[in-house]
Order: sequence, then C-alpha cells, then structure tokens
Amino acid sequence: TCSLLRSPKGFPELKNDTFLRAARGEETEHTPVWCMRQAGRYLPEFRETRATQDFFSTCRSPKLCCELTLQPLRRFPLDAAIIFSDILVVPQALGMEIVMVPGKGPTFTEPLKEVEDLLKLRQKLDVTAELGYVFQAITLTRHSLEGKVPLIGFSGAPWTLMSYMIEGGGSTTMAKAKSWLYRHPEASHRLLRLLADVVTDYLVGQVAAGAQALQLFESHAGHLGPELFQDFALPYIRDIAQAVKSRLKEEALPLVPMIIFAKDAHYALRDLAHAGYEVVGLDWTIRPQEARAQVGKDVTLQGNLDPCALYAPKEKIGELVKKMLESFGTQRYIANLGHGLYPDMNPEHVGAFVEAVHAHSRHINKH
Repeated sequence: TCSLLRSPKGFPELKNDTFLRAARGEETEHTPVWCMRQAGRYLPEFRETRATQDFFSTCRSPKLCCELTLQPLRRFPLDAAIIFSDILVVPQALGMEIVMVPGKGPTFTEPLKEVEDLLKLRQKLDVTAELGYVFQAITLTRHSLEGKVPLIGFSGAPWTLMSYMIEGGGSTTMAKAKSWLYRHPEASHRLLRLLADVVTDYLVGQVAAGAQALQLFESHAGHLGPELFQDFALPYIRDIAQAVKSRLKEEALPLVPMIIFAKDAHYALRDLAHAGYEVVGLDWTIRPQEARAQVGKDVTLQGNLDPCALYAPKEKIGELVKKMLESFGTQRYIANLGHGLYPDMNPEHVGAFVEAVHAHSRHINKH
C-alpha cells in the first residue's frame, strides 16, 4: 500500500533485477517484460481510482500515482514498474496551462503561436519546486514496491514536447510545429535547448528520488524525416543522455540504464544506437532481425509486439510472442509492446502476453 513517505534513502532490497540486467546486457534466465501504459484504463481498478479526480490532479497526488503504478503488478508478474505520470507535466512546469478535454485528450489553453510566445515560458526552472510531486511519487512508490521489481522514471523528449506546445494537443500532421522548424530554426533550437536542460534536471531528480531506470519518449519522431530528425531531435536526445550521466556521476547517484523510444524512427536506428542509451525501444513496424542488424550487439533492444495483437485469442498471442522471442533472441532483450496498451484491451490478454514471454524465453534458454 502507498502509505506515508518514509525517508528517501534506505529503499528495500531489490528481489527481481532481471530487467536491469537485460538493460545492461548481462545474462538473464528469462526475458524480462513490461508494457507501456501498463497502468491504464484497460484495468477496471484504474478507472475506479481515477474516476473522482481530474487527470492532472491525479498526476500531482503522489499517493494516487503510487496506487496506479502498483495496480498492474498486483495482477501480472511484470519485471518492471513505470511511474504513473504524463510527459506534459514538463510544459506545465514551464508555465503552460493544459486541460484534459473528454474525447479529445490533453489540450493547451494557449499554445505557442509566435516566436515572442517563448518569452512567456519560465526560463530558469527549479524542477524540485515545480515537479517535486513526481519525485515524491517515485520515492513513495519505490518504498511501496518493497523491492518486488525496479521502478522506471521517464520524460518526453524535446521535439515531442515542443510539438505538443505548438500544436496545442494531438495532431495527425504536426504541420504547425514542423512549420517552426522550417520558418524559425533559431527559435526552435532555443526552445529545444530549454526543454533539454529541463528534461536533464528532471531525469536526474527522478534518479535522486529512487528511479532505477529512465525512458525518454520521442513519441512524435515519425513526423520528422531523416534530415529534420538529425537537426532538431537527435542532438538533444544525445545531449540528454550525456548530461544526465555526467550529472549522476557528479552527484554520486546510481548510474541507471537509459532507454530511448523514438516511435516510427527506423530511419534513425543506427544513430540512436550510438546516442548514449543502453536500450533502444522499437515500435511494431520494424523486423526484429533488421533492428538487431542496425543497432549491433552492444545495445539492448526493447519491444515490439503490435499492441493490437492483444485483441487476438490467447493461444495466438502465445505464438506471436514465441516468434518475437526467436527473432530477437532471449538475451540483450526486453519484451514490450511497440506502443502503449489501449483502453479497451482485455486484462487477461495482457496476462497471457506476460506469461508467454516468461514461459517461451525460459524454454528457449534451456534448449
């Protein structure tokens, strides 16, 4: 249970470190598995916990974030927990207002329209003052997990955050945000640099609070082509890995494994493999063998079952998992979906996915 905070240090001893070992490239008895959006609306208990609260108020309640993070672990033998939060807490911390619109999702009341609007953003951000509630949620959850599995912290990557801040919400084309890259390259870099600095502070703060791994979500990479990605996304993805690692060393904090998940960026897999992350996450649109050939042997891969495969009958899920494990190999690999779970998915099918990963990877390892 998520009872009141104990001291931030003196965390319980970790009982299952399979996910961390796989992330670092060490041998594992089974392939570890977790799911993006494993704490989500497909669970009736999640809907019940969330029912009374506005979405961002939930994000600001360490106790609720802890409860939501733990729910999937009570049901499934997952190998990692990921803190319940949202990537848009970063633009919020910079002073932008966001509301959750039913049926539409997160919506910025005043998106960035002109270059001058950048002046409205907080230029110097004290992450503990603005995002301390996430740090408290991480510390509380790390204690409440009682060492069952490691806890993953995360952030959105600069381009993805920038695209939301300009579009004002989701978009199929990202035309407004991309027009900035073409029309206002300097201002775009100024914004991306500000975001990269904040994300670095935010991720270091998460490790100080107890996160045992970090994932950076470049969810909108697919809207960029190779050139724009090279100019406006990759440099900041690299900078964040480098800056987080040197800060962790300076502050004598644990050097935790970092995961980069750039959705639909197969054109950049080689670059991402050399961007300073221990793990490269994959969506479902790339063949495992192809991904392995591009990233080489020194990086762990994570992914990449099509989330919609979980609509299949359970036996079929087992077959798809077996095929996926044979394609990736059971080592230097973390099983996951190629994107998050959808709200109408059957929890039993999620359980079938998790169990199939464990059963088939153990079998392959034995033989």
